[in-house]
Amino acid sequence: MSHAEVVCGDLLLFDGNPTRDPWQETVRIATDGALLIEDGVIKSIGAPRDFPDLPRHDHRGRLICPGFVDAHAHYPQTAIIASWGKRLIDWLNTYTFPEEMQFGDPKYAAEIAALYLDLLLAHGTTSVASYCTTHPESVTAFFEAAAERKMAVIGGKTCMDRNAPNGLCDTAQSAYDDSKRLLDRWHGRDRARYAIAPRFSPTSTPEQLRALGDLWAECPDCLMQTHLSEQLDEVSWVRGLFREARDYLDTYEAFGLLGSRGVYGHAIHLERREIDRLEEVGAGLVHCPTSNTFIGSGLFDMRLSRRIKVGLATDTGGGSSFSMLRTMASAYEIGQLCGNALHPAELLWMATAGSAGVLHRGDEIGTIAVGMAADLCILDLHSTPGIAQRAARANDVWDAVFPTIMMGDERAVAEVWVAGSRVRAG
Repeated sequence: MSHAEVVCGDLLLFDGNPTRDPWQETVRIATDGALLIEDGVIKSIGAPRDFPDLPRHDHRGRLICPGFVDAHAHYPQTAIIASWGKRLIDWLNTYTFPEEMQFGDPKYAAEIAALYLDLLLAHGTTSVASYCTTHPESVTAFFEAAAERKMAVIGGKTCMDRNAPNGLCDTAQSAYDDSKRLLDRWHGRDRARYAIAPRFSPTSTPEQLRALGDLWAECPDCLMQTHLSEQLDEVSWVRGLFREARDYLDTYEAFGLLGSRGVYGHAIHLERREIDRLEEVGAGLVHCPTSNTFIGSGLFDMRLSRRIKVGLATDTGGGSSFSMLRTMASAYEIGQLCGNALHPAELLWMATAGSAGVLHRGDEIGTIAVGMAADLCILDLHSTPGIAQRAARANDVWDAVFPTIMMGDERAVAEVWVAGSRVRAG
């Protein structure tokens, strides 16, 4: 039997992409709005008076957003988040690889997957694209934990057959076989989608990259996620390993790993040809601001979003927070350093519809609209005394929202809904 409920409050609504068109024309906040939710989806949008005699959740004065969408993360790095003092390659060797060695244990993988997804929900994130480890058990744990929570997620087995500990290395053949088996099991099952996932060029031989490119050609509706041009020493490493490549992107393109459903994390140090090709094929980039500053990678140029789809991500655990609010704040700060002060409307779009679009899930998540999944994050814009006193002096609605973006944490998350069910109330 269907069960209908109404959620009332100020609604964050998108009519376009504010990183390409003026935010005033593409994003609005409908005050004193209401959502009719039934069978896990948004059935109607109106005012509270339009839905009499139905159970209602009154959040008037709060901002009802789509659930946040984290477009790039590594759930197996949950336990090593905020580890001190390393850059990318040392980070992998010192922290990441030793931790990921433990994920062949199904019990440990399940424990961390459950912890990670609960941390996301506490921060208002209802969808994530995560790398797992080279162990198939880690993929199963991730998708099972997400299914229990009815979350829309993307994940896949990380593939590496060189420049990593023996206990984490697979082979070209096993990477193909494991990925194909997991893909067949999970892709399109409930709200799960699979992403073919070579970690990055330095940890895959040309043979493995070719095998994964072949798999993607066989399963073109899957995503392919990887890393691109995160740090300058990494770019130099790639140049030495692939001497025939025109640039870093070419190490993927040459093996069939460049396409419209490709998602490339970081992309800080791109060359002109790479930018042109990414735009030409319609690929997506993911901005990971807290990670880029925490491990000293560089400053992502958000002007790329005028040409290429860009999502936003925490990049746990290279990133220093599970919070998309903190990630938006960091994106704003990096924008300032680059001479591009992002408006709160742009930041919220990137953390929701922008990321959903990059992940090719924009027809289901990331937007409040009729027919979309009822995944919601409801923000209290007065969650702490410091935020409240600033919001009280706001000149307009966006001036009231911005302090929560810059200073908010999980205390600002008043309520979270996933697939039409309230899963957390602050």
